[in-house]
Amino acid sequence: MDQILSILSETIPKARTLEQLTRPLLSLLSQATGMESTYLTTIDTDAGVQRVEFARNVGDMVIPEGLVVPWEDTLCKRALDENRMYSDNVAECWGDSEAAAALGIRTYASAPIRSQDGRVLGTVCAASSDQVARAPDVEPLLMLLSGLLSYSIERERLVERLQAANSELATLAMTDPLTGLSNRRAILNDVPRLFDQALRESTYVLVGVIDLDGFKQINDTYGHQAGDQFLCGVATQLQHCLRSSDTIGRVGGDEFIVIAVSTPSEHLDLKTDMQHAAGLMQDRLSKATIGQYRLGPELDDIDYTGASVGVVAVLPGSMTAEEAVMLADREMYTVKQQRKRQRL
Repeated sequence: MDQILSILSETIPKARTLEQLTRPLLSLLSQATGMESTYLTTIDTDAGVQRVEFARNVGDMVIPEGLVVPWEDTLCKRALDENRMYSDNVAECWGDSEAAAALGIRTYASAPIRSQDGRVLGTVCAASSDQVARAPDVEPLLMLLSGLLSYSIERERLVERLQAANSELATLAMTDPLTGLSNRRAILNDVPRLFDQALRESTYVLVGVIDLDGFKQINDTYGHQAGDQFLCGVATQLQHCLRSSDTIGRVGGDEFIVIAVSTPSEHLDLKTDMQHAAGLMQDRLSKATIGQYRLGPELDDIDYTGASVGVVAVLPGSMTAEEAVMLADREMYTVKQQRKRQRL
């Protein structure tokens, strides 16, 4: 046991992850038990499965990492239920385990890994296809290892939960909760990246600003819930008309921004090509907003005549991303004034 404690004192301080801790411990368990396979499992009782996370195999029998088996069929479950940590005659003790039979396990030892509140997180195990006599101190060693691993598993799961929560918060912070599109912060953060991409590829960027004419009237006439339905419908239509590489975001109550990197034409000079591409995108975005929109189960559909759209084509390096958005916004305002005069 002194040798074991010495090995542990060298291993534990160096381990920064569950894997870094587990692999030396499995090697130690293999030496102490003389068994072919030692492995760490995790258990998802809600899903009813057990998974082999890390394994050490030195003989003919192989316990594969990543193996997932029904929890109810495992030797670990049977050993836990019977409070039996060791058997050198698995076929006699638990002959009904299909997993054990398939793996050819004859000798088996394990200890449950529990959380601080007593939940079973997994097991640390040793197994062999041969009949292996019980080694001295094997059960205390298993309990010692299970205790060490429980802290590491709980810590790693806590880190994973925190990372997932942080990722979710980051996504929420960059997403418009109504339409699911990027919000103002996200889209404006993405513009410099697309400018850098255009600079690397010797191309240009199209920046479009879309303002939904008549949106206030829809809200005032039908209510804010209907207005929200309309916004979601427009967002869907705009997404359908864009390429997967284009970026779209909702940046205000009734305003959207679209950013796209365009490839210069071989048949037109650059200035003409940029004007042509801006016109095509402006026409495409305008037409995408035109149509019938459903505002709610008890409301009639409305016929929407389209939004005011301003699009500019910009060479990266000629202006900042913020200046490009302002230029597209001014273009949109010019279009809006033209549409107003046409309605008079």
